[in-house]
Order: sequence, then structure tokens, then C-alpha cells
Amino acid sequence: MTTNEAPVNSNDTAAATSPAAGRINFARTAPKVFRAVIGLDSAAREGLDPTLVELVQIRASQLNHCAYCLHMHTSDARRAGESDERMHMVGVWREARHFFTEKEQAALALTEAVTLIAGAGVPDDVYGRAAAHFDEGELAQLLALVLTINTWNRIALATGKVAGTDER
Repeated sequence: MTTNEAPVNSNDTAAATSPAAGRINFARTAPKVFRAVIGLDSAAREGLDPTLVELVQIRASQLNHCAYCLHMHTSDARRAGESDERMHMVGVWREARHFFTEKEQAALALTEAVTLIAGAGVPDDVYGRAAAHFDEGELAQLLALVLTINTWNRIALATGKVAGTDER
């Protein structure tokens, strides 16, 4: 999305909130599908810690190089009380384990495996570690959350969404 730059001044804001030239506005063009993804997103979050939700969404968005979603979820996490320090460490959580609980680390590892599933699938040890920290219901919710943020990332990237233009 390097062709879409952030607005330089307030006069450029309208252009920045529109999809990239020639790209569809997914919400307007496929409203039934868009509402279904919103419903999936809402259902996936149920019963999960809001901080964990944002960490997972941040990590998947980093891996997918989705600047639009990364900006949105770091902003949401900050508003929910997450520290900038921890958000800065999400991308290197393995080297900065002391910033995250064992449960958060298990969720981040599962997020990476599912997001990058074409590489090696979801290894048994990664799945087992997550299963040790989440009961079956929570694990299903976590998987749904990872699937949902990957869907949002792909929608945003395919339609040329611009970082900093939260269009919810």
C-alpha cells in the first residue's frame, strides 16, 4: 500500500479516507458480507480478555503488513489502557517474553501459526501450548479471533485502506 500516503494536510483527508484509486468500498459494495464479518468479529471476541484481543489483532496485522488495521488496533489498545511499551514489544515478543504472560505468549504463538499457516501449518506444540492456557471454548474463540483479523487484514489490503483513517 505504498501508493497510499497519509494526508499531508487537512485538505487531503477526504482523499485518504477513500479506497485507493479504482478500488471498491467493500462495506458499501458488499454490505451483507461486510455485516457478516462484523458479526463474526463480535462473536469471536466474546469471553476473551480485551487486552488479549488487541494483542492478537496487532500481531496478525504486523505479520500481514496491514498498516490500516495495525493503526486501528494499536489505537484501540491504547484507549483500552494498554501500554505503548508492551505494544512496541508485540513484534518481538519471543525476545521480550517478560512483557507478556504465559497465556498471552501462547496466544501470540498461535496467532503467528494460524496467520502464517501455509508455511508449516499449526504445529502440535503451538496448539498444545495454547490448549494448556485456554479451555476449549476460549480456544475456539481465540481461533475465531485470529481468523477474523486475518479476514479484516485481507479486506483492508485488497481494497487499499489507508492507515490512520479509521472508517468504522
